[in-house]
Amino acid sequence: MFETLKNPPPDSLLALIKAFADDPRAGKIDLGVGVYRDDSGATPIMQAVKDAERILFEAQDTKSYLGPEGDMRFVAALQPLVFDKSTSHVTGIQTPGGSGALRLGAELITAARPGARVWVGTPTWPNHGPVFQSGGLTVCRYRFFDTKTQTILFDEMMAALSGAAQGDVVLLHGCCHNPTGADLDLDQWREVADLIARRGLFPFIDLAYQGLGRGLDEDVAGLRLVLDATDEALVAYSCDKNFALYRDRTGALFAQARTAAHAGAVFGSLAGLARVNWSMPPDHGAALVRIVLESPDLTRSWREELVSMCARIGDVRRALATLEPQLAFLDRQRGLFSNLALAPEQIDALRTRHAIYMAPSGRANLAGMRASDAGKFVAALADVGGLERAKAAVIAP
Repeated sequence: MFETLKNPPPDSLLALIKAFADDPRAGKIDLGVGVYRDDSGATPIMQAVKDAERILFEAQDTKSYLGPEGDMRFVAALQPLVFDKSTSHVTGIQTPGGSGALRLGAELITAARPGARVWVGTPTWPNHGPVFQSGGLTVCRYRFFDTKTQTILFDEMMAALSGAAQGDVVLLHGCCHNPTGADLDLDQWREVADLIARRGLFPFIDLAYQGLGRGLDEDVAGLRLVLDATDEALVAYSCDKNFALYRDRTGALFAQARTAAHAGAVFGSLAGLARVNWSMPPDHGAALVRIVLESPDLTRSWREELVSMCARIGDVRRALATLEPQLAFLDRQRGLFSNLALAPEQIDALRTRHAIYMAPSGRANLAGMRASDAGKFVAALADVGGLERAKAAVIAP
């Protein structure tokens, strides 16, 4: 049975985690793992989540299954964060994180339209392609971002999508683009929404960082333009980052349909697909989010802490951009990540000579450092020749 199996290539990010943990040097900086860290270097549990856990501990009286759809009160509480109006044409289901939502969405599309194609801009989150392919979709790629100049290749994006066929799926990052931090502005979102509507394309929006870019409402302003322009769409939602529930794998998949009857059919299909994938989703994280969002006081606490987290990331970006003009593009980008134009040998030198760890692609999780680390980071980049590669980005608008 197993003699035909071969070990897959080692996961570079897992190796990076271990290497960082084993590094005894003081002042080491982890820009690799995609988690938020505070000024002490910790990934804290949000206070509203802690308070919700106390409530859950006292009130929960069973660990029985909820069903393949999960906690529907959680889904209902989350929906207004994404959609700006209530409608019977929108349905949703709880998923194990945003990855589960992406996979479930891919399988739903395959069930509805076998052989469907999905258009994905590059670079993107490395797991997008494998998840979609495993879900039965054919992945078509186009260039979205030029790392050397740190600019969105909007004309190339529009040209690629103009060549997509009616019914093709378009993957869009809702905000805080991973790995580049480069988001479309509202005028560009309007153009994308208009093109999707004119050509009959199907938007699949990955929303994994709401609230960590410009703010909760600001981060979905473009997404809502697309949803307003089309009758059908999918939104994969992750609570991992904005509720700091990484290990609890808390997410949802929302579907916008043409009619309430279509939405009902979608819900039934999602429940059926979930049943044969994970049977029942984990409850703990979803219960916490539900408790937070159903309590005005806890919601206020969560929003305030999320604003502080967003501001801290902005402080790091501004510190780097102010200290080194060649890094000015960092202050124009949003969210945890930016993708630096570094060669593999420069990334290795940052690790070996300066105890600065980042992914081999040059993706840097800026939420992993403090504003006070800016001087060390800029000096290290200069030492390995990284600022020479950044010069081209200075002229970017």
